[in-house]
Amino acid sequence: MSEALKEAEKAEKSAEVPVGCIIVKDGKILARAHNRTIRDNSPVSHAEILAIQQAAKKLKNYRLTNCDIYVTIEPCAMCAGAIVLARLKTLFFGSPDRKAGACGSVFNIVQNKNLNHRVKIKGGILEKSCSKIIRDFFKEKRNEHRLR
Repeated sequence: MSEALKEAEKAEKSAEVPVGCIIVKDGKILARAHNRTIRDNSPVSHAEILAIQQAAKKLKNYRLTNCDIYVTIEPCAMCAGAIVLARLKTLFFGSPDRKAGACGSVFNIVQNKNLNHRVKIKGGILEKSCSKIIRDFFKEKRNEHRLR
């Protein structure tokens, strides 16, 4: 998770929402990414989506079986769907997202019995650090907005 946090810090330096992600297979990092929605002018440039695309390209396979994904915050519905479609084995996340989390907080897409694949979940990994970076980012954004 510390590597995913490094990615989140990169996003923060670019004024992006500080979410970072890595994908691991056999103990080795296959892919790493951070949010780039503003830079790319794309609502789908979430860290998870970018990392999944990178890992699939590296493995030359759209299925990432036996790979694990680490994300600093609980994935949204879009990313949770992509995690299922990629057939990732385990999702590790830092901070829950009580407003939009789709892996247990608001919805639980990755373990929905109606889907053809379910992902194991382990939340709360480095939770304090993961929640702090995002909380501080939005606190700063609110302060900037007040000063205008």
